[in-house]
This record gives sequence, structure tokens and C-alpha cells, in this order.
Amino acid sequence: MSKVGLFSVGLDTYWGQFGALLNNLTGYHNQIRNKLESFGAEVVDAGMVDNIDKAQNSARLLNNSDVDLIFLFVSTYALSSTVLPIAKQSKVPFILLNLQPVGSLDYEKFNALDDYAEKTGIWLEHCQACAIPEIACVMNKAETRYHTITGYLNEGSVWNEIREWIDAANTVEALQNNRMGVLGNYYGGMLDVYTDLTKQSVTFGTHFEMLEMCELKKIRDNISAEEITQKIAEFESVFDIDRECDSKEIERAAKTSVALDKLVKTYHLGSLAYYYEGQTGNDYENIITSVIAGNTLLTGRSIPVAGECE
Repeated sequence: MSKVGLFSVGLDTYWGQFGALLNNLTGYHNQIRNKLESFGAEVVDAGMVDNIDKAQNSARLLNNSDVDLIFLFVSTYALSSTVLPIAKQSKVPFILLNLQPVGSLDYEKFNALDDYAEKTGIWLEHCQACAIPEIACVMNKAETRYHTITGYLNEGSVWNEIREWIDAANTVEALQNNRMGVLGNYYGGMLDVYTDLTKQSVTFGTHFEMLEMCELKKIRDNISAEEITQKIAEFESVFDIDRECDSKEIERAAKTSVALDKLVKTYHLGSLAYYYEGQTGNDYENIITSVIAGNTLLTGRSIPVAGECE
């Protein structure tokens, strides 16, 4: 599960002038938070940031909370100085939410109002876009990564895009915490898959475990008959096994599958890339030609296995 930050920006000068404004904007903020949580995100909520003191406190909160992504709801006009302290301290992308409460004001009703203070308050409640250029300018100068989502609160496409950012944050989090096993070697001549593991670690944070075929063989040599029987039962519950399949081949695949499970458990692997050929009649050839069923079960448990070290 990803952890995301959320805060809204506004201007405290407005609250005493326009009575319902802060309450309404807080309601929109809560609506956004609830929606983010419904997508499975853990939300660190910094609330309404409407002056420099709150900006500095929110910067510390979000920075110390180690969030993966920050959603900034531009609820009304706000000074960019309330955004900069947070932008400077955060190293994660910002998603600027330029979201009006509704698709369009009821201008006929709005224009019929006689109370200009009430009209100004309603306008401020719907003027999210007016602060976006100022905030974007400051973020550009601060060299902060950001993306703007524009629309209104109940617009389906808006939430589809926000969900995609949550999914992306989940992917980044998974990669950063992943341990990938590399077993064997690359397929000779397949140059496009000769991966720079250092660059992958630097870019994604993935930790690589360099595994040896001899270790897998040692584990496999000590598999018990009971473990093989249990694994065959698992095969039968998951796979549609052809009746013509040789029972010895099923047993061979089951033994290797148990060994793969134990290898994955030993190194706490979240994924595995492998390739090996081995000489004819060699024990390693026997192992590597019986991995497919076990690999399939691992992949089905969200531990993806890629052949040919791809």
C-alpha cells in the first residue's frame, strides 16, 4: 500500500469575510481524502494550509511521514508562499488538483444574488484555477516535479487519473521493497536483455540476490517424499493435468517446485529471473527443465518469474 500526502491551500484572510467558505472547502478536502483512501492509499492529511506557519508545520509532517506522492488541492486562491516550504522539503512528485466543486456555476442563480459578499464567497469557492499558474511558476523555480489534474470533483475521468497515480505509487513502492533473485545466466546472444543491475537498483531501488544453481540443487536433494506428495496435490488443485502426462515428470516438477518455494522463502524474494542450459545428463539440466510448473505457481502468488533472465 502506498502512502500519500494530502493538503489543501487557501488564504486565511478570507475566512472571517466569507462565513461558509472555509467549511465548504473543508468538505471538498474531506471528499478527496475519502476517495484516496477508497483507492487503498494510506493518507497523511495535513489539512488546510492557509498561512506560512501551517506551511512549515505541514512540510515537516509530510517529510517525516515518508510519503510516496503528495496531492495538493488548490481549494481557492492561495499565496504560493504557502506551497514553497513544502515543495522545497519534499522529494516526491506533487499532483496539483485543480478541481472545481461542480462542472459549472448556475450563473442565472448567481447573477440574481444581491449580496456581493455572498457572491464573492461563492466565486472564491469555485476559483481553483486562478492560483494554478502562480503555484506552477514557483514549483518550476523550485525544480519540483508536479502534474496538474483539471476538472470537477465528481468527474469520472478525474478520479480515473488520480487512481492511476495511486497505482503508479504502489508500483514504485513495490519495486523499492522488492528483492529479485537472479539464477543462472543470460541467454547467449540475446543482447537486449543484458541488464545493468546497478542501474536498476539506482533507478528503482530493487535489491538483487545472485543465486547459484548448486544451492537450488542442494535444497532439491533434501526434499522429502511427503513434500512432493503435497506439491502434487497442489498441482492437481490448480492445473488441468493431461492424463497422458508421465507421473515421473509430474513428480520431477513437484520436487523442483518445492525447492523453488524454499529458495524464495530463504531470500525473501519478490521476483525471480533465471536462465540455465546445463550439459546433457547434468543435474542442473534436470532441474532447469522442470521449473515451469513451480514458476507458474510462484507467479500466481504474485512472485513473478521471468525466463531467459528477461
